[in-house]
Amino acid sequence: MRPRLASAALALGLATTPALAFDIGNMSADERAMFRDEIRGYLLENPEVLMEAIAVLEQRQAAEGQANDKALVSTNMSSLVDDGYSHVGGNPDGDVTLIEFVDYRCGYCRKAFPEVQELVETDGNIRVIYKEFPILGPESITSSRFAIATQLVEGEEAYAEVHDALMTLRANATEEVLARMADDLGLDGQAIVARMSDPEVDRRIKENHDLADRLKISGTPTFVIEDQMLRGYVPLASMMEIVDEIREAKG
Repeated sequence: MRPRLASAALALGLATTPALAFDIGNMSADERAMFRDEIRGYLLENPEVLMEAIAVLEQRQAAEGQANDKALVSTNMSSLVDDGYSHVGGNPDGDVTLIEFVDYRCGYCRKAFPEVQELVETDGNIRVIYKEFPILGPESITSSRFAIATQLVEGEEAYAEVHDALMTLRANATEEVLARMADDLGLDGQAIVARMSDPEVDRRIKENHDLADRLKISGTPTFVIEDQMLRGYVPLASMMEIVDEIREAKG
């Protein structure tokens, strides 16, 4: 072993020695300087050690984050699945519940939209709950208000139709555009627009934002599948794997 590496190995060994056997505080200034130099030299010559340490740190942080998210989901489960107003789609009696915090103007929400549809349709046993969570500006708010107003005026089936239409809408989300969109679906667009300022619409959006704050959600899409929180876009294949793992864990 080269002298420098031998010294560094010794320094690293000393650094991991129990405090009672080795105390850096008892080193002289020159000894501490040499100790630091040897460790620095070793790491510069063996940078893979740093990469291994970073990988371990990231794994620990990911595990801690997942554990924290599960705790948040557990604490807020009632609000997530039984708030009394969020639309329930898919199979209402499904054995796996998927909750999505959605913003209709979010590019990744739109990317996830057909994949969530495919997951629900091909599986047949997933309950889907949508949380209106407009965070990307005025058109996001207008879209969510219109969707909720549709639910209040026309009911759940109409909400589902408007939800899907909003996810694929290419035009600017103005009240005029949304009213025409609803009319094309056979709904009363003007009646829906008139209901957009209903205090109930305000209440639902505020409650969803409050819930998101408690869950530390700041972006869309965010999915909650049973006790797992998935922050951001998740490919279809990954969602299918998660659903399978949840079912397997349930036995």
